[in-house]
Order: sequence, then C-alpha cells, then structure tokens
Amino acid sequence: MIKVNKEDMEFEKGMTVEDVLKKKKYTFRMITVIVNGRVVPKDKYATYTIKDNDNIDVVHIMSGG
Repeated sequence: MIKVNKEDMEFEKGMTVEDVLKKKKYTFRMITVIVNGRVVPKDKYATYTIKDNDNIDVVHIMSGG
C-alpha cells in the first residue's frame, strides 16, 4: 500500500511515478511530485520506481498573487 496525497493506493511491483499519475488521472502539466520528502525531477517520472509504503505528494503549481 502506498499513500498518494494522504489517500491509500494499492501498490503494484514495478510501478513508476508516471504510472501513479496516470492511475490517479493527474493531467495538469504544472505539477511537482514528492516521494518521501524528496522532489522527483519531471524527466525521471517514467523511470522512478515506487516502493511499497512510499508516501507520495502531488502538488499543483499555480501562479498568482
């Protein structure tokens, strides 16, 4: 089991950050993914492997004042 934005999600061996984003239907382009407190570079989403019990935060970046 993993946590994505504080919600439980079934862990699947070999899943990547990109897989998580697709399953959770995150399509917003300006997002940052943080796994266990570490920012994952966008160019690593397809290769960064998630481990069981990881805590993932997906943050939407917005500009404004």
